[in-house]
Amino acid sequence: MISSDLSRALVTAEAVAARAGLEVTVDVRLREISLGGWEGLTVEQARERFPDEHAAWVAGEDKPRGGGETYREASVRAVACLCEVIAAAPAGATVVAVTHGGTARAALGGLLELDPADWWRISPLGNTCWSVLVEADRGWRLERHNTGLGPLVGAALGAHDLGARPAGGQTSSPDVEPVK
Repeated sequence: MISSDLSRALVTAEAVAARAGLEVTVDVRLREISLGGWEGLTVEQARERFPDEHAAWVAGEDKPRGGGETYREASVRAVACLCEVIAAAPAGATVVAVTHGGTARAALGGLLELDPADWWRISPLGNTCWSVLVEADRGWRLERHNTGLGPLVGAALGAHDLGARPAGGQTSSPDVEPVK
């Protein structure tokens, strides 16, 4: 199990790891995409303060926002991290990576070898949701995406309460992206 070092992901990873009897490895390459000066702003505030960047973002251009990074840059760092962990894992092991919505989207796009211009087509992960990737003969295959009970569980249990199990026996947890 590997996690971003940012608290929301790390608290989730620690809760899941405790239930599974695993240790969490922390890696900063799984942090959320850096939005630089956009961080903490509403969309309206970003549009007012960074009109050209906002227009490029709305048009789907992968440009750094507020001096931050692009989705492609986030993908490169997250995919490198995941590939290292997967290569070091025993054959047939399941790797669980706990990250954030933008980084998850970028990692999925990179691992699936999609054109970055089309990554917007991958919906952001909802809270208490995850994706499942399987390594196939011809590369990675997305088996499930945005799996989980999402806002229903988040509202009922609180942001990081993983004590209950929904139907099917899977533990709900925000931003968990298992990779097999």
